[in-house]
Amino acid sequence: MSSYIMVPIHREGWPFIALFALGALLLGWLWAPLGWLGLVATLWCAYFFRNPDRVTPTRDGLVISPADGVVCLMGDAVPPAELGLGDAPRPRVCVFMSVFDVHINRIPLAGRVTKLAYHAGKFVNAALDKASEENERMAVALELEDGRSIGFVQIAGLVARRIKCDLVEGQSVRTGERFGLIRFGSRVDVYLPEGVQPKVALGQRCIAGETVLADLQSDEAVRLGEVR
Repeated sequence: MSSYIMVPIHREGWPFIALFALGALLLGWLWAPLGWLGLVATLWCAYFFRNPDRVTPTRDGLVISPADGVVCLMGDAVPPAELGLGDAPRPRVCVFMSVFDVHINRIPLAGRVTKLAYHAGKFVNAALDKASEENERMAVALELEDGRSIGFVQIAGLVARRIKCDLVEGQSVRTGERFGLIRFGSRVDVYLPEGVQPKVALGQRCIAGETVLADLQSDEAVRLGEVR
């Protein structure tokens, strides 16, 4: 039962939690109400770096969300040139993470990492379409078992100032594996193989490692949704 109550904290978070806790102690020494505010901030920091386990669907062909958050953009777009995936538009799903979402990123589909490309850039609002071209980002290309490829991109946002990616080129990865995080609000884009339609709707909330973004074995048309 305790495993459901005590959610693990990502190792990247402990230095920040320690700094927040120290700040809370100093503020409390100056004035008790400030100390309580510092405690709230410390608890939020621990909450931000939570690293829960997820139950990932294991059926071949399922593309799983790499991030917690809301589908903020959908439609065809050209993958980042640095990935070498060609200049033809591909179906793209963009998942925006607020500062209240889990920020651990996960592999969307099993395959082999063929390219990693870091691009320094700006820190505009990650929910905007132009963020995919202008913002700081880490792009990953995967070769799938059937020879096709996908790309996914960690994009820094207005508040985010740190992208962490633990992958190396040539590495084989499994669907749902943790591979990195982005600190303090951001987004992850997934570029699907040509002809594969997303199975999520604009505005839908996704859970990293669990929500199915697309199915390589399905010929269903693009999925629509409405708020009810």
